[in-house]
Amino acid sequence: MRYVGLTTIGGNHITTIINVQNIQKSFKKQTVLKDVSLSVTEGTVYALLGANGSGKTTLLKIITGLLKQDAGITSIKNWDANKNARAMQQLFSYSAQASTVDDILTGFENLVLIAKLRHIQNPKQVANDLLTEFKLTDAANKRAAAYSGGMRRRLDLAMSLVGNPEIVFLDEPTTGLDPASRNDLWDSIRKLKKAGKTIFLTTQYLKEADLLADEIGFLRDGEIVETGTPAQMKRLAGPDKLQLSFKTETEQLQAASHLSGFDLQTVNDVTLTVKLPDTVQTVMTILTILQGAEIKPDSFQVTSPTLDDVFMQLTKGA
Repeated sequence: MRYVGLTTIGGNHITTIINVQNIQKSFKKQTVLKDVSLSVTEGTVYALLGANGSGKTTLLKIITGLLKQDAGITSIKNWDANKNARAMQQLFSYSAQASTVDDILTGFENLVLIAKLRHIQNPKQVANDLLTEFKLTDAANKRAAAYSGGMRRRLDLAMSLVGNPEIVFLDEPTTGLDPASRNDLWDSIRKLKKAGKTIFLTTQYLKEADLLADEIGFLRDGEIVETGTPAQMKRLAGPDKLQLSFKTETEQLQAASHLSGFDLQTVNDVTLTVKLPDTVQTVMTILTILQGAEIKPDSFQVTSPTLDDVFMQLTKGA
């Protein structure tokens, strides 16, 4: 069975490459996924967020056909996962949390092995090309057991790209990596997107989702409770705020009096914050009012909500 996954927006065709409808999954008496629906647009990065134990990995295994759902439908590029698993699985690779790297083999041998298992022509050339792409050439003939965590993760990602899949599933790809290795892997993911790949990743790093994702879905209590771009998700935590600091408590009280028509919050004796429904215009208005009253802030800055704020809010069910 196939499903239509093509829509038109402003004359441009937007293709839904991954479609998940009303997925349910329980393990004995524990319900993990109640009613999960989502869609992923071709050539984009979709990040699935949620607290530990929210069901992210379970959902990923269902989408990729590694686990059977109790109810609902999943399809990849319009192929029904339950009825066309083999055809569907030719389209993607899946990099799990646990590395699939064979420690006994060298980096080169790991890649050649995967290429041969996938019946790829010129497996040695494929291996060398991927080693170059992921900056592992100098370590090509070292056993993977001697690789650092970042090198192992890059090798694991390289292995998942053997066969040039259209879709790459990454389950918490940068967990445990140091900042430098994490940045290297982020660069690799950006390159994959630029090459036209569709990336579906789960992550615990909010910065990772913010920097990489075109769309974010938040999984809580077995359902996708919010979805949107990083900017849209941040708006869930409220508007931008203007923080005003003054040299004295008297100046702060005077400023608060003149700005009583705004949504104010007192931070401490010399600091106020003002919610900004319209950032630029409201800031200009506030500074004009203070200038007219001859009240000069010691400093001011505009702060925006972060995905950390959204994560805390949604995790608590606020």
